[in-house]
Amino acid sequence: MSKHTLAVLVENSPGVLARVAGLFSRRAYNIESLAVGPTENSAISRITLVIDVQKHALEQVIRQLDKLINVIHIAELTSEDSIQSELLLVKISATDKNRFDVDAVVETYEAKIVDQDGTSVTVEATGEPSKLEDLLKALEKFGVIELVQSGLVALERGSTALSDRTLSPQSIPTADDGGQADYQN
Repeated sequence: MSKHTLAVLVENSPGVLARVAGLFSRRAYNIESLAVGPTENSAISRITLVIDVQKHALEQVIRQLDKLINVIHIAELTSEDSIQSELLLVKISATDKNRFDVDAVVETYEAKIVDQDGTSVTVEATGEPSKLEDLLKALEKFGVIELVQSGLVALERGSTALSDRTLSPQSIPTADDGGQADYQN
């Protein structure tokens, strides 16, 4: 098994995420990470999925995703040809006694303190998953109270956008045309 990152452009409409997630559920594939958000076009959303499957299973997943009516385009993004990042917020125990050590760890990992009181500090960090994993290990000694981590997001390197390779200008839905497009598969 190996991890694969998929960028999926979908129509921005109700139920699309449920259909995509349902496809994985029906096939008993685990989604390691999932991030969904808007794109430069309000009619299109971007789903970034990280899945741990063998290559032949990946090809099957891509074919099945491509059959979903609301899916516009799918691309696999490798760590070499894309910029991949996550967001981490972690609340740790911090007192006057260990505050200098906490500050040193935060500075080492280029994170920042976004909230603090007399007994805790909340740290925010963004970056590659391995960097965030290392930061968490370094912060564990202070006592993790709570943490939340976003799913991975990724963009291809260079000036070409995923939608540039996928859609012609005529097929990109806009607010003016009611969001209807001619890319239905």
